[in-house]
Amino acid sequence: MYPRSIQKLIELFSHFPTIGPRTASRFVFYLLKAPDKEFDEFVEALRNVRRDIRQCSFCFNSFEVAEDQGQTGLCVICRDGTRDKALLCVVEKESDLEALEKTKQYRGRYFILGGVNGILKKEGPQNIRAKELKDRMAGEIQEVILALNPTTEGEATVLYLERLLKPFGEKISRLGRGLPVGGELEYADEETLRSALEGRK
Repeated sequence: MYPRSIQKLIELFSHFPTIGPRTASRFVFYLLKAPDKEFDEFVEALRNVRRDIRQCSFCFNSFEVAEDQGQTGLCVICRDGTRDKALLCVVEKESDLEALEKTKQYRGRYFILGGVNGILKKEGPQNIRAKELKDRMAGEIQEVILALNPTTEGEATVLYLERLLKPFGEKISRLGRGLPVGGELEYADEETLRSALEGRK
């Protein structure tokens, strides 16, 4: 067994997505061997991200408090008056939003689900922000684009959301099939994502 403080840090790193105990222990021992300056920078960066980063009250994207000078609780995208408020693009996570933004093809707003329905892990709809998404439908939205990864769980979530949103009567579309089945948005190139946005149906 490692000393208690090391074991505790390994356990904390192991909570990160896709990080197991072996990788977590590598992180810990790297930090132990790091120069004091690098270690202090790491600790300070953790403090800063906890202090300065907030979640947007509309789309749940992370943004820096200093950017929100009007104290609206909204991220830069949601505060942008030139965005089309009739369009809402639903993504699983922040990195998917960033990938779509890089295409410069989409000019609507976003909603981050925070996960997918983990049918393989017997997780239900509580794994996503379904209630919050329904709340957003009371506004000016005319089309919802379900831009989820074309994986088994992503497809199951799309079907669930289509049923959930159908009573609102707005157009519901999916990204076109430019994306490979089993792939993930954050790893797709900009041209593929641009084609997927244009080919939504």
